[in-house]
Amino acid sequence: MKRDPQRPEERPEPPPHPALPSSPPGQAEGAELLAPVWIFGYGSLVWRPGFEFTSRKVGFIRGYSRRFWQGDTFHRGSEKMACTWGVAYEVRGEQIAASLEYLNMREAVLGGYDTKLVKFHPQEKDAEEPILALVYIATPQNPSYLGPASEEDIAAQIIVSSGCAGHNIEYLLRLADFMRYFCPQAEDKHLFSIEEALISILPCLYYTEESLEETASVPQKSKG
Repeated sequence: MKRDPQRPEERPEPPPHPALPSSPPGQAEGAELLAPVWIFGYGSLVWRPGFEFTSRKVGFIRGYSRRFWQGDTFHRGSEKMACTWGVAYEVRGEQIAASLEYLNMREAVLGGYDTKLVKFHPQEKDAEEPILALVYIATPQNPSYLGPASEEDIAAQIIVSSGCAGHNIEYLLRLADFMRYFCPQAEDKHLFSIEEALISILPCLYYTEESLEETASVPQKSKG
């Protein structure tokens, strides 16, 4: 779940950037030195990329499942034979180095995620071939990995968790809204079950807080 990031003196050295695709043969001198790079996001990157990009596409990658089993400030995911929906961002030219430097700190250093190349399948019906994209993946080897838990327990933890990127309630609800409005054909039982559990807990939480406030405002009778 969300928490404050590591203090500067505790941060490990940033891992090296992943290998980037080379320029097409015969590219004119003075043109962009690198081919376009696609970056796939499945968590907070779908609404808050934090870097400049040329274009974006909604779609999915195969072989991974989105799970709220990661105890970090940003998004979470784990390997499994399934489909994970999200957004792929195309970056070009100077955008490439800037976006990778930013994401290397945000996801790899602060989040502990591994970087992989995956095949991204755009949502558009006329899309022909999948696009090779970078993705940041959480694994059980991550120090912040929490492991499986019930949707109710995860929802209860989300309610009391926040960090420098915001409250985890925002993370959950924004992600659920993205799936609902941009990927209505996709089914994410894990995500929507946690959202349902959270919504059912919130009224009870607010009622408890109001009761405590009312109790505190009532004058206490002196004994004796």
